[in-house]
Amino acid sequence: MRVFVTGGTGHSGSYIVPELLAAGHEVTGLARSDRAAATLSALGAKVRRGDLQDLNGLKEAAADSDGVIHVANRQDLLPSGGMDAVAAAELPVMLAYGEALAGTGKPLVTAGSTGSPGNLGRPVTEEDPALPGGDEHKGTLWVRNAVEAAVVGLAEQGVRSSVVRIPPIMHSATDRAGFLPTLIALAKEKGFAGYPGDGANLWGAVHVHDVASLFRLALEKGPAGRYWHAVEDRGIPVRDIAEAIGSRLGLPAVSVPLDVLTVPGYFGFLANVVTLDLPASNLITRRTLGWEPAQPSLLADLDNGHYFSTS
Repeated sequence: MRVFVTGGTGHSGSYIVPELLAAGHEVTGLARSDRAAATLSALGAKVRRGDLQDLNGLKEAAADSDGVIHVANRQDLLPSGGMDAVAAAELPVMLAYGEALAGTGKPLVTAGSTGSPGNLGRPVTEEDPALPGGDEHKGTLWVRNAVEAAVVGLAEQGVRSSVVRIPPIMHSATDRAGFLPTLIALAKEKGFAGYPGDGANLWGAVHVHDVASLFRLALEKGPAGRYWHAVEDRGIPVRDIAEAIGSRLGLPAVSVPLDVLTVPGYFGFLANVVTLDLPASNLITRRTLGWEPAQPSLLADLDNGHYFSTS
């Protein structure tokens, strides 16, 4: 299969490209810089120069392919518009793919989030749709939901579209900017590994190698109009994560009272995120696609030590 991939030099993309190549697919990656082009070539992919603002170019690339995996986003918008702008920029890209792939039955697999269906008070399943939009729900979460809904909705136009929902923590030996490095840096700075309240709220996690295999499976055989959950089943208590970090650093794990999270303190910009309870199930994903996480769990990966290397 000739696969067009965006975000092929990012954390997940740099694992997705080799996964596809190893399975015998031909990969063309989008590159907006010489450095990205060189990285894609080194991975073994063909290179298409361009960026996410060139919607006609994206439509052409999608039409020329047998399938599309989209994991890129407009990080350049962060300084001026924050995550709201990054999420909003995704919608016209998805609609462009829809125009190019309508009626073809070709697969389009994009990245989503296990946090986007909202707090349902139980593990979110793959059958839980994104929350409906509305003026009272404007913001990053609302826009992210709208993007996921747009992708799944393309199934009605003859696109074999689906969304791989990724949990808050995607870990690996090459993770340099995710939640784990941030939490580790905070613990080093503050002298203890903090967790909110009793720390019983659950965060999902997955190894990036397992994410890559799920994208491949969704591309190869995923039914249209579906969500897939790239997550260790249910999630891990945030307190357990803090204790594992503290143990590795030789620091205590300490509760940060919930009533002080809204003021500048331990968690900083993570204060509105770290209290979220985001349990999610992967049962349908495993049964439908035959996906089985094969890499170390989050806590085992922390024990491997690479997150704490000083080199």
